Amino acid sequence: MKDTVTELLSSALATLQSEGTLPAEQTFSPQVGNTKDKSHGDYACNIALVAAKAAGCPPRQLAEALVERLPQSRAVDKVEIAGPGFINFFMSTASAFSVVETILEQASEYGRNQNGKGESVQVEFVSANPTGPLHVGHGRGAAIGDCLCRLLEANGYNVTREFYYNDAGAQINNLALSVQARVKGLTPDDSSWPADGYRGDYIVDVARAYLAGDTVTADDREVTAKADADDLDAIREFAVAYLRREQDLDLKAFGVEFDVYFLESSLYQEGKVEATVERLTANGYTYEQDGALWLRTTEFGDDKDRVMRKKDGGYTYFLPDVAYHLDKWQRGFTTVINEQGADHHSTVTRVRAGLQALKSDIPQGWPDYVLHQMVMVTRSGQEVKISKRAGSYVTLRDLIDEVGRDATRFFLAARRVDSQLTFDIDLARSQTNENPVYYIQYAHARICSVLRKLAAEGVERGWNQCQGDLARLTLDEEKELANQLARYPELIANSTATREPHHLTHYLRDLAGQFHTYYNAHKALVEDVELRDARLSLYLAIRQVIANGLELLGVSAPEEM
Repeated sequence: MKDTVTELLSSALATLQSEGTLPAEQTFSPQVGNTKDKSHGDYACNIALVAAKAAGCPPRQLAEALVERLPQSRAVDKVEIAGPGFINFFMSTASAFSVVETILEQASEYGRNQNGKGESVQVEFVSANPTGPLHVGHGRGAAIGDCLCRLLEANGYNVTREFYYNDAGAQINNLALSVQARVKGLTPDDSSWPADGYRGDYIVDVARAYLAGDTVTADDREVTAKADADDLDAIREFAVAYLRREQDLDLKAFGVEFDVYFLESSLYQEGKVEATVERLTANGYTYEQDGALWLRTTEFGDDKDRVMRKKDGGYTYFLPDVAYHLDKWQRGFTTVINEQGADHHSTVTRVRAGLQALKSDIPQGWPDYVLHQMVMVTRSGQEVKISKRAGSYVTLRDLIDEVGRDATRFFLAARRVDSQLTFDIDLARSQTNENPVYYIQYAHARICSVLRKLAAEGVERGWNQCQGDLARLTLDEEKELANQLARYPELIANSTATREPHHLTHYLRDLAGQFHTYYNAHKALVEDVELRDARLSLYLAIRQVIANGLELLGVSAPEEM
């Protein structure tokens, strides 16, 4: 319906341009929004205030001229001018409920579009180092990243999900030393335990599997243990594969899979890091000082220059990141979104500066970043800080085991990414209206239950079958539900454009709330068959939109609860 209002206003604007009231060479794009107060209509537009200066008249006078030139439309009941020149549209009942037919006809495709036109987009997310189980922060990144991928696909983009992990460097060496210590029978309490060793119980599991000569298969590698306590390289290779497999299993339990696993070590093995250094040096953006090699990142907006190569010859972490992103660009990804924790904030400027210093065709501000804040887990009002398995933090698997995949995914995606999140285990486990995922799923299940009751009475109703005269839907609550359903496609487009999947969780909560209120106040299975069928058609449209929205969140839509 919003598109209909936009088209009507565009026609009126074109008429005023042809009459000379508005300049013909200027472009006017009416922005139509939903009203918060229904006494002001269903939709409102401020184009008269925006274009008044160009017309050389007061906004209200221009609004009157626009309303006079609006084409006739059965979709609009009346149009009013409010305040200094806002134009308010009251839509007809028939037009409001046409969305029900559209939803039931399009079914799972409702809300999807081709805005992306098949453009290739790479989304990198999770990217956890294989040094231990995934923690809740990784879980939030997984939930947000996967939702973004689903939203992008719903908007017609060709999405590649990528996992980048560090399989070399100091952290991996500490992992290998920790496993080797356990292989030799040491514990964290022993004086010879590695200074920066990992202490979680999972290290014991890795050591046992290594000594047993196990073969582990992760999504990107398969390694058989040599069971040699003195072969640190073999231990390192096995430990990385073992923990990568554990991460894969956790992610699969979370409903997340990847298309590409990219190894940091490949950047060194293929000479891409050295090639990047040579190119930056040739372009004049490096210098040596205090035995280190520096990059002039200040020339690209950084607050100070950054070390690329340390005194000992090792590279700082951002240099391989630059090489990695150059590789992404060379693979043809003109749109790249990195979903990472907020602790990567300083990386953004450095990586972008390094890419600009390469003097390639990479545009400024590339790639895009979505940075999420921390997660605090609580139970009975108290913060939960550790997991027995990990030893020092709450794992993603802990949450899935406690509350299930659906609640975990929904809760981790339900807040703005730049806001800190408190994950209340008690709330996520509860079966009350206060639990948003339960509340939404219950709305879907309630509608399915009504259909089963109808079938028990001998009346079969197709789940995407529109029946009854929708003109019988005359209640304000019914029209508000239809208007809410009509907002869904725009919400999907906007959530994708702004990279903010949390809007979808709020939308579904609001829709479920409207439905439950309507369900409790007005029966659907009434004796008036035509009214019954019309209300069931509205029910089915609500069920479909809830199912579509939950699918984009990676959450199930149960038929029974």
